[in-house]
Amino acid sequence: MSKQVAVILAGCGVFDGSEINEVVLTLLALEQQGVQYQCFAPDIEQTHVLNHLSGDEQQQTRNVLQEAARIVRGNVKDIAELDVNQFDGLIMTGGFGVAKNLSSFAFKGAELDVLPCVSKTMKAFYGAGKIGGYMCIAPVLLPKVFEGVKCTIGHDADVAGAITSMGGEHIEAKVDQVVFDDKYKVVTTPAYMLAENIIQAKSGIDKLVAKVCEAI
Repeated sequence: MSKQVAVILAGCGVFDGSEINEVVLTLLALEQQGVQYQCFAPDIEQTHVLNHLSGDEQQQTRNVLQEAARIVRGNVKDIAELDVNQFDGLIMTGGFGVAKNLSSFAFKGAELDVLPCVSKTMKAFYGAGKIGGYMCIAPVLLPKVFEGVKCTIGHDADVAGAITSMGGEHIEAKVDQVVFDDKYKVVTTPAYMLAENIIQAKSGIDKLVAKVCEAI
């Protein structure tokens, strides 16, 4: 049976959803590894909608699951349907949607809440002894769910400080590096927390995906 990975999305667009380049690079890397995947997102309204050209907030409402479908040509399911027994690993891409839709980090900092269906999924993969990969801003969720977890978002002092204040151990890393916590079986990479172009983002994402596939 081929390896199966669940990929968690948070909408569509770096400022209010998933970082599109990170999603595409992740799926490409999985396919190059010969691994099958299924994308998931919560069926909830976005916290807000931004104009990605001007940065201005729009008076609109959008659904996270429907927006995520834009990136993956409709191939996304409600995270409520995710059965950990059907998958060998988990990957969560980045983008501000992780900090706004999957959690409240963008508004509460270290006092963040993680969306219950998301924390439940994270815990389920850990409980089953299965690896999880988290990139960009997504590692900030980890110390809220896993006490003392080792992870990286690169070297942003404010975000690293939030991870530390929540009881996590932040390890500085370059854009092409990954950090692996063998206790919780999670691998992290900075991606667009540091990347200045697609090639740089790809360098770390490829390593994260390779580590996830290797650990399966």
